[in-house]
Amino acid sequence: MPSSTGKIKVLFAVTNCICFDQRVLKMASVLKDMGMDVTIAGRRKGECCERSDIPFRTIRFKMIFRRGFLFYKFFNIRLLFCLLFRKFDLLVSNDLDTLPACYLAAILKRRPVVYDSHEYFTGLPELSNRRLVRYVWKTFERTIFPRLKYVITVSDSIAGLYEKEYGIRPVVIRNLAPSSEKLKPVERNELNISEDEFVMIIQGTGINIDKGCEEAVEAVAGTEKLALIIAGGGDVLNYVKEMTGRLNIMNRVKILPPMQWNELIRYTKTADAGLVLEKDTNLNYRFSLPNKLFDYISAGIPVIAADLPEISAVVTKYNCGIIIPGVTPGEISEAVELLRKNKSLSEELKKNAVKASLELNWERESWKVRDFYRNLINNDILNSIKSTSYGH
Repeated sequence: MPSSTGKIKVLFAVTNCICFDQRVLKMASVLKDMGMDVTIAGRRKGECCERSDIPFRTIRFKMIFRRGFLFYKFFNIRLLFCLLFRKFDLLVSNDLDTLPACYLAAILKRRPVVYDSHEYFTGLPELSNRRLVRYVWKTFERTIFPRLKYVITVSDSIAGLYEKEYGIRPVVIRNLAPSSEKLKPVERNELNISEDEFVMIIQGTGINIDKGCEEAVEAVAGTEKLALIIAGGGDVLNYVKEMTGRLNIMNRVKILPPMQWNELIRYTKTADAGLVLEKDTNLNYRFSLPNKLFDYISAGIPVIAADLPEISAVVTKYNCGIIIPGVTPGEISEAVELLRKNKSLSEELKKNAVKASLELNWERESWKVRDFYRNLINNDILNSIKSTSYGH
């Protein structure tokens, strides 16, 4: 039943660090604005988890294992026991790695579950050469997905893949960025970057293999007066740090830790171009539509992007960037030189990005979220509350 305040109790589950999962925080904010009582359950990952400015109740599991099979196994076990002894009206499972526990808890407690697939999980590059691990995750997906009633994902292409596999087409809610019009860029002297340098940025909490970060660093090494901001976290960052030392470009590559979006976007606005360099090495990247693309549009900076269907469709439609045919240091450098030498083109792309941001923003996209959950509440939660009680 609703809480003592009469609010519907919603619990989000995510394996990422709660502090920096922008999609979860945006979705949770919409539900809170709709008058729901929101809790987010996730992992305790670092010092950031001690912060008190997350505007939701949180449950953070301290995990012995940090990654791999044992992490996901014990995370789902802990999550399941947490859910069995906690009251909720609705579960929101974020990505396949939380779905086993969420689905089982929802069945046992006879409550609805929403599956928000942030990516095509079984197409991740980390699983491509690990057949057994991929088989296990695919088995979970094949077992649970056809039984789901409420599914969300981030792009039309990924929705099409799921529809082809399971006959269920998810509702598409894109990872659009909030308006950043009132936020000012960080001064370049704070980063020890001179005004005559062309500055690229690549950002996100998943700067991993095959996302072009290494090629961007090599482009810096081979191009004069070119700097790079790397903002976030990911599996390749230790290697990238080693690269910057080996190539003697530490002064031109600024590596910043994960940060809250309102702070991050100020660094984004400092840049002359934003990089979206996912490679076409797996289905997940091929059909991705990442946060950072829309962050760059919100910031009003040109995009330099790989030629992938969903990403290039946005950049081409709004004429807000340059599509490069391959993710190589040379292609990145050529795009930079084109923007640097052709000032009128650069200014046109900036203006188009600003114009696109008036349409491509979270304030507008969030109405889809509201409609989705209003429909769910009317069809399932109110009836569920009337017919069942907790503890059964």
